[in-house]
Amino acid sequence: MRYRRMPIEIEAPEGFGYDKIDCNLSESSVTDQRLVDLGLDLGDLLLYYGDHRGKPELRELIAKDAGISTDEVMITSGAATALFILATSLLEKGDHLVVAKTNYATNIETPRAIGADISFLELKFESGFELDIAELDALITDKTKLVSLTYPHNPTGVLISEEKLKAIVELVERKGTILMMDETYREMSFSRKLPVAATLSESVVSISSMSKSFGLPGIRIGWISTRNKALMEIFLAAKEQICITNSVVDEEIAFRFLQRKEPLFAPIKEAIARNFAILRNFMGGQDLLEWVEPNGGCVCFPRIRKDIMLDMKRFHDILLNTYGTYIGRGHWFEEDDRYLRIGYSWDKSEKLEKGLKNILRSIDEARLF
Repeated sequence: MRYRRMPIEIEAPEGFGYDKIDCNLSESSVTDQRLVDLGLDLGDLLLYYGDHRGKPELRELIAKDAGISTDEVMITSGAATALFILATSLLEKGDHLVVAKTNYATNIETPRAIGADISFLELKFESGFELDIAELDALITDKTKLVSLTYPHNPTGVLISEEKLKAIVELVERKGTILMMDETYREMSFSRKLPVAATLSESVVSISSMSKSFGLPGIRIGWISTRNKALMEIFLAAKEQICITNSVVDEEIAFRFLQRKEPLFAPIKEAIARNFAILRNFMGGQDLLEWVEPNGGCVCFPRIRKDIMLDMKRFHDILLNTYGTYIGRGHWFEEDDRYLRIGYSWDKSEKLEKGLKNILRSIDEARLF
């Protein structure tokens, strides 16, 4: 494994310092929850080695929501560990995979560290970041071990239809490969949620977590779902060698949250809708940025119009150091820095409005005339 730090982590706001940021539009999750607001008392919790697959009652809740059995769910230390387990279990040096791009950096960088051969399924702004099944078909060869997709998509917020998802599943079945579907943003779909992809075929592995939709990144709870028993046994072996079990404290918090999921998630959905309305109104009232309007998640990926001559380095410097506004830069996703990932549901609504205005001010001040 040849590890290297990813720009998205090197430049993360935690490292820069939250105290230096006025408007934080870089986050890819909803507002972080406080333990006291969840009304939990963990005083009687036994701090033991938990079930290697994860707390059975937690797995049962997740499985019931997805429409699969408890044995088809394994709890991991966040979705990041789930992605790592899957990549290192299925890929070796020289193996081939197909990854939709733009994408969350880990879905690309871990296979690179392994030494896998990556083909990118390009999701283009000009075509609305729409996935082309014919292109995907052409990229999958008899050596392809894995297809990696994320929906609702990070960083664009786009979503595919259930019909297209089923067509993709049929394709990977026919090609004899595995589909990994990162469903971290599934709960934040604006329309009807897609089915958990793992319910559709033994050729599919679904990954999700408590971090993005529920604002609980600090408890480091994610999960892998698959109907493929042989694969699940491999994933369990990987987990046992990495960490044996999860934190029983983290699992208990996740379990109790999901027991009261509807009342706890309702205000989160309301905040997303409120902030998305602010964002949509902003985008419609300016002419410096263009976007593909998202239909899920809590992030979007607009770009500065190509006809605007700009000193990009100066733009980002002004935005951060003059206006204290932090966004996700395009190079975090191996794209041009004209692209900006804007997270619109982590900071307060007034900070979102202020930060969006600061983006326009910074563009004006960095223009080349």
